[in-house]
Amino acid sequence: MTFAATVLTLYPEMFPGPLGVSLAGRALEEGKWSLDAVQIRDFAIDRHRTVDGTPAGGGAGMVLRADVLAAAVDFARSKYLPETGRGTVAEGDGGGVEAAVAAPQVASGLPAPLHHASHGPPPRSGEVLEDFPILAMTPRGAPLTQARVRALAAGPGVIILCGRFEGFDERIFAARPIEQVSIGDIVLSGGEPAALMLLDACIRLLPGVMGAASSGAEESFENGLLEYPHYTRPSEWEGRTIPEVLRSGDHAKIAAWRKAQSEIDTRLRRPDLWERHIGARVQSASGARHENEDQGK
Repeated sequence: MTFAATVLTLYPEMFPGPLGVSLAGRALEEGKWSLDAVQIRDFAIDRHRTVDGTPAGGGAGMVLRADVLAAAVDFARSKYLPETGRGTVAEGDGGGVEAAVAAPQVASGLPAPLHHASHGPPPRSGEVLEDFPILAMTPRGAPLTQARVRALAAGPGVIILCGRFEGFDERIFAARPIEQVSIGDIVLSGGEPAALMLLDACIRLLPGVMGAASSGAEESFENGLLEYPHYTRPSEWEGRTIPEVLRSGDHAKIAAWRKAQSEIDTRLRRPDLWERHIGARVQSASGARHENEDQGK
């Protein structure tokens, strides 16, 4: 199954970028995932192809227009509607927009994008639309987590909306089912680098992309903790040696050491993760205790 990614951006030439090399690039060539970078400006409704406006209430910068963004989003969604000639975007999303599929036209009646870069096999129409979440990259969004990445990678694909300037007209989030996502407490010049990061995190988890399926199992955040430290040859370097336990050949001791180091590093470096981990562990133990009590054990 090909993971289909559609990126809505003012800079489609930024894609695939770093995703065109290494593991992601090889997977793209092999058809394990596909990429369609769509130019948002192609959905502007005036001859100047305007995509932004001044902030209501005043202030610095410009804001991406909701009508232009909605037209771009509707076009992207139309690609995944059943191949029946015409289909209706999922009800209850605030849009109720109809979109042509055989010859895509956006809701505003504009033609399909004139400038976009497609890589890999074409997106697959006929998928269940709700399986293609729409993510807007914004520092105002919910923090991206490894659990969310795994859920995205397990699906058929994703639509990513990249912001610029001062961000999005807030009405787009009321009118369309868009999930706002943040990659951290930082501000970038645009959503494109964040989209590249999100896609890289998803692509590496696709079947057959990493050399060994187990490579993604014991990593930071997979079990709520940071990963344990690693070492390799030479056994001694600048007077520093590999911990003796890792050279012992005792797999039980090695596993215990790695678990302890993971907990120590998480507690010292990411107290926020440690608190959540402890809370989850206490809650799990409490739940097991109550279950045993209910069963009279």
